[in-house]
Amino acid sequence: MTTEPQQPPVTADSEQPSAGTASEPGAASELGATPEPGAAPELGAALAETLAAIKPADETAMAAARDLQARLTKPAGSLGALEELSVRLSGLAGTCPPPRPTPATVAVFAGDHGVHAQGVTPWPQEVTAQMVANFVAGGAVVNAFARQVGADVMVVDVGVGVPLHGGATLLDANIRRGTRDLSVGPALTRDEALAAVEVGIGVARALVASGAKCLITGDMGIANTTPAAALTAVFTATDPALATGRGTGIDDAMLEHKVDVVRRALALHRPDPADPLGVLATVGGLEHAALTGFILGAAALRIPVVVDGVIAGSAALAAAAFAPDAVAAMVAGHRSAEPGASVALAHLGLEPLLDLGMRLGEGSGAALALPVVEAAVRVLHEVATFDSAGVSEK
Repeated sequence: MTTEPQQPPVTADSEQPSAGTASEPGAASELGATPEPGAAPELGAALAETLAAIKPADETAMAAARDLQARLTKPAGSLGALEELSVRLSGLAGTCPPPRPTPATVAVFAGDHGVHAQGVTPWPQEVTAQMVANFVAGGAVVNAFARQVGADVMVVDVGVGVPLHGGATLLDANIRRGTRDLSVGPALTRDEALAAVEVGIGVARALVASGAKCLITGDMGIANTTPAAALTAVFTATDPALATGRGTGIDDAMLEHKVDVVRRALALHRPDPADPLGVLATVGGLEHAALTGFILGAAALRIPVVVDGVIAGSAALAAAAFAPDAVAAMVAGHRSAEPGASVALAHLGLEPLLDLGMRLGEGSGAALALPVVEAAVRVLHEVATFDSAGVSEK
């Protein structure tokens, strides 16, 4: 499938501040601030509409799937996690068997981070833009894996620090040129965070309108595991030391420093998990916010979304904070080696399909899980029942 998604709605300001721009003196009350007690947080039209469309899984369809699994020519329960996955996908679709999850598209959301200035990674920030070019050229790991499993890849610039050259698979939806440093001030304004969430919703809608039956989360952003750790710590009430990992492979000293940066950010902002937009604004990233919208958009359209690693996991937590029923659309593609990923999955109640010790990101682990998702659905479509096959039951 060749996807040509429509430009999602973006409400960015005309000026594009550079990554790491410090907030102006006295602006902390405006940048990512939680609304006063009793005040309803303002939501954009696309987000409000999306949240209203997210409904619980269909229990009747789930019961039908369990009944069908019990009648197929195999011992009950012999397909393990695939059986429960087929039940969940039936509940999401509201029918048994559910639609086959193909074609599928990986959406790689890219952004830069002001917290990079705190020395939380040895990689230079310009690698973000360089890797985006690599994605567009088809030379990254996620491109290879997507070709292997028959998925498309599109790249969304939601916050890269420098202007990018175009390409058929690159969507320019830049909100600002990277976030501010979350350890010294809010990473984003609420309006910027909302704009990024609505970019993700727009991408999900456009891909599904173009024929996608399954969405896959991808990400790129040097230093983006630091905001992911902060988001995970907030939404799961977990100590930052348990939610923060080595990212691209940092040493013990840098890991200790990274944990301290996350602690300082949380102490500074005291984000409220009941205000997910505020959390994304204070300690999130533009790709994290866009992924949150992407997941919510899939849930509203009742399309499965395969969640990748620690970045997508932190966004999934934010999505669940907005709409708990959105979890019904989430499929945990794999267990990332990053500790925050397991913390997120446990909080969401999701079991990963694969556990390969991967920690690359990009959507690579989730892409590898796509054939497993397809297999779970194919069983309900193609395997004969004991009655239809004339096979005796025990």
